[in-house]
Amino acid sequence: MKRKIVSALLVMSMTASLVACGNSGSGSSDPADESVSVSSSASSESDASASASSESEAEAEESEMPEGYDETSTELYNEALGDFNDALATAKEAETVDERYALMAVAEGKLMESAMMYPLTSRGGTYAMYRMAPRTKDYTLWGSDKDRYHQYVVTTDFIKAEDYNEMRAKWDELKGTGTYESWVKEYLAGKGYTLKDSFSMPYASDPVTWDGLATSRAADTDAIINTYDGLMEYDVEGTLQPALAESYEVSDDGLTYTFHLRKDVKWTDSQGREVDTVKADDFVAGMQHMCDAQGGLEYLVQGVIKNVSQYISGEVTDFDEVGVKAVDDYTVEYTLEEPCSYFMTMLGYTIFMPMSRSYYQSQGGKFGAEYDSSAADYQYGKDSNSIAYCGPYLVTNATAKNTIVFKLSDSYWNKDNVNIKTLTWLFNDQSDVTKMYTDAKAGTVDYVNLNTSTMETAKSEGLYDQYAVVSDTDATSFMGFYNINRTATANANDGTTAKSTKSDEEIQRTNKALQNVHFRRAISFAADRGAYNAQQVGEDLKYTSLRNTFTPGYFVSLSKDTTIQINGTDTTFPAGTYYGEIVQKQIDADGVKIKVWDAENKTSDGFDGWYNPENAVEELNTAIEELAEDGITIDESNPIQIEYPYPSAVEVYTNKANSYKKSVEAALGGKVVINLVDAVDLDGWYYAGYYVNYGYEQNYDVYDVSGWGPDFGDPCSYLDTMLPDYEGYMTKCFGIF
Repeated sequence: MKRKIVSALLVMSMTASLVACGNSGSGSSDPADESVSVSSSASSESDASASASSESEAEAEESEMPEGYDETSTELYNEALGDFNDALATAKEAETVDERYALMAVAEGKLMESAMMYPLTSRGGTYAMYRMAPRTKDYTLWGSDKDRYHQYVVTTDFIKAEDYNEMRAKWDELKGTGTYESWVKEYLAGKGYTLKDSFSMPYASDPVTWDGLATSRAADTDAIINTYDGLMEYDVEGTLQPALAESYEVSDDGLTYTFHLRKDVKWTDSQGREVDTVKADDFVAGMQHMCDAQGGLEYLVQGVIKNVSQYISGEVTDFDEVGVKAVDDYTVEYTLEEPCSYFMTMLGYTIFMPMSRSYYQSQGGKFGAEYDSSAADYQYGKDSNSIAYCGPYLVTNATAKNTIVFKLSDSYWNKDNVNIKTLTWLFNDQSDVTKMYTDAKAGTVDYVNLNTSTMETAKSEGLYDQYAVVSDTDATSFMGFYNINRTATANANDGTTAKSTKSDEEIQRTNKALQNVHFRRAISFAADRGAYNAQQVGEDLKYTSLRNTFTPGYFVSLSKDTTIQINGTDTTFPAGTYYGEIVQKQIDADGVKIKVWDAENKTSDGFDGWYNPENAVEELNTAIEELAEDGITIDESNPIQIEYPYPSAVEVYTNKANSYKKSVEAALGGKVVINLVDAVDLDGWYYAGYYVNYGYEQNYDVYDVSGWGPDFGDPCSYLDTMLPDYEGYMTKCFGIF
């Protein structure tokens, strides 16, 4: 029985996308890459002010599961990713955190060797011009706090590059002192800048639902995160600080976390009218609703919080048996299944948000077996007027494909420390590649990520030399995916869009080819990722944001000397060894010709360790031999046809698609043909794969839309997305589950 899941993937935006973290070498601030905030996804048909929930909408768009689909998915998964899954399971049995990290790196190596996907880029690595001071919002590698904007320090004019870079360097010096934000304000004032209390930015996808506990779509959570506070939040220096919790303690056995809440926090409706007081029971209600709704993020706490898995499976029906309890009105307690080294890093994610039990029930909400989001009287989260607020902002306008406005709430407990009083999102579908630049110059939006078109304009107008900086890369990894079990030949929502031109026989030939690991490696090694990325960021930055792994190689490192087995041989890695170095060790031991780690610069980014036409031909020749045994002939007269959807309405994506086609076909000598399939616009492109829920709805052979940003500070936040049996979010991108 298939499980209801809603995509939590990220969509690659035209100028990369924001997030405030990662390599700080040549960076700029977090928003640097949030070009149009398309790192989010929502239905193209959604109306932010009157839409169905994401779950019910998804149900309406689902196509029928092919006969024997689950069995086929399991067989193909085990063949392609069985070694990875076994290695990941071993890692989860590790006795220490360091051993866990090292063994997860082994699993990552197996994942890269499978070539079920090929890494593309991180966010960032583009030229940009800002009115926001660098790193004046959350700058951690994981969670949702990066999308909170209330602490931004914003100026009325673009910040000069030399000033921006000086502030960025100062952040490195002051990190952890709690003084960076105040220093920035003094610095900017001394330089003659005028600060303002508003921030405007572009966005490209409307929220489908305003129920943050019933969704895993970034377009939803990016907006909702600004309407509530969590127990703890990361500050601008990356330090976890109390928010709704004033204090907390952890039991000696590491199984019980107890949080003591503030007593002056109010719930309000969208008009600012007080409806209740935030209490411990609201965290219990929130967790139960999240488990009832199964919007796609519940897996994050399954096996972590006691009895969550059993409640979701139905084995436990009384939520009182689940490990979240209101000890009293202002004390909430979480009980874990076992000690969890990364539990505190999870608190910045929406799964731990509170929900006013009384307000939810007033909107027709019920719990447990009675939960039914399709009920006639169920209104919770249908629009921004049907939720309760306890965060810095109220949504005062949510007009689909136009504007979303957030205004500071008079009832917000910490309103005196909010820098941004008005947050405005302005819709930009990216069809006009100059719009963001024009809007930024006019002050309509407060930053611009320069593309190959607007960069030249900025240079000719004298703005580039004065204001352009290079944005930081971050922990978000965008990937290209191979569909090894394609059954869809048109988009699930519209049978006339992105239609395949291949015959059934050609589709099956392509499936067979893509099921061969050497064929997948061949086209992965044939793709000139630098040339591809240059279509967006220009020649001089084409390698800056390139990533060579799924989990960034610098994401974690060992705190102690750690010995594990690499292919049966005891191998000791000293304290300080980065995750990526261990990934490389496993790949080298297996003899696969991929470079994922730059030992000199200690990074998995900034170089192309995959592109190698000679290796591509070698892998293709091996694939041709193996596939011939299955009756599949591959030569210049019988090439494998690979369909690659793209949106012709967006110039930069059209150019990237053509770059990909050119390099792969050139490297593989006419034995592989890339057929570009016009999905017309962003909606058509997203519906080819990103907007759909199951592998059998994926309408492509190769797809370059989606990526993943970590939810918490452990590599499993990435690797668990590749689990089988509908447990892994991104496994569906392979055409299975």
